[in-house]
Amino acid sequence: MLKVMIAEDDLIIADMAAEFLSTCGYEVCGTARTVEAAVALGLARRPDLAVIDLRLADGDLGTEILPRLASLGRIGTLYATGNMAHLLAIGAPGDACVCKPYSFPDLRRSLEIVVEIVATGHASPPFPRGFRILRPPGAPRG
Repeated sequence: MLKVMIAEDDLIIADMAAEFLSTCGYEVCGTARTVEAAVALGLARRPDLAVIDLRLADGDLGTEILPRLASLGRIGTLYATGNMAHLLAIGAPGDACVCKPYSFPDLRRSLEIVVEIVATGHASPPFPRGFRILRPPGAPRG
């Protein structure tokens, strides 16, 4: 069972996503509202996957999480944000993003694609509405 952590400052979204992903067979190892909480959670629970909002509580940016968890090795990362243009413009670390608002089936499919990218270096369609790969599959992480 793959472990996923959720970094999302909206508690309702975080709780609903966690409940949904649990029913899809993922082990949700926790949720965090800030970068500091997400880093602590990641170091303690060592997730395989992360669903990260761009704008977190306390003015934090979700893009700060992955570099601070680099010692854990490869974490498949899906950003879930309403500001996809910013992620694309800065070349955010991670694998893919899905635009808010997203449906839960789109969240599930987006994570399936991230798992595929991590395992094979490839991403197979169909891609959900509002989904983008952040770098070509197989490209080295920045």
